[in-house]
Amino acid sequence: QVQLVESGGGLVQAGGSLRLSCAASGIRLEIMHMGWYRQAPGNERELVARISRVGSADYPVSVRDRFTISRDNAKNSLYLQMNSLKPEDTAVYYCNTATGIKFPWGQGTQVTVSS
Repeated sequence: QVQLVESGGGLVQAGGSLRLSCAASGIRLEIMHMGWYRQAPGNERELVARISRVGSADYPVSVRDRFTISRDNAKNSLYLQMNSLKPEDTAVYYCNTATGIKFPWGQGTQVTVSS
């Protein structure tokens, strides 16, 4: 059974940085197109970064040049480096595939950015 476990969230002041991690079991992430998603209260879950099997990444305009997605195949893990954080980045962050077929969602990790 596939399990995704996110960690690394926390409370940070605007302009600060956080690095999120996603540890996977039951699947080799290197064979998947993967993504980081976030969901703020009252909002739909949105994709904020994705990385292909070969390592190419893309981002929506809202986080481009601030967020960086990466993967460590040896550790079967996915990461999201978030810099220059803004209050509007406050949300629960999740990892999952960047395709239409999703694994069971993990519990996510809360990111709170204070102004």
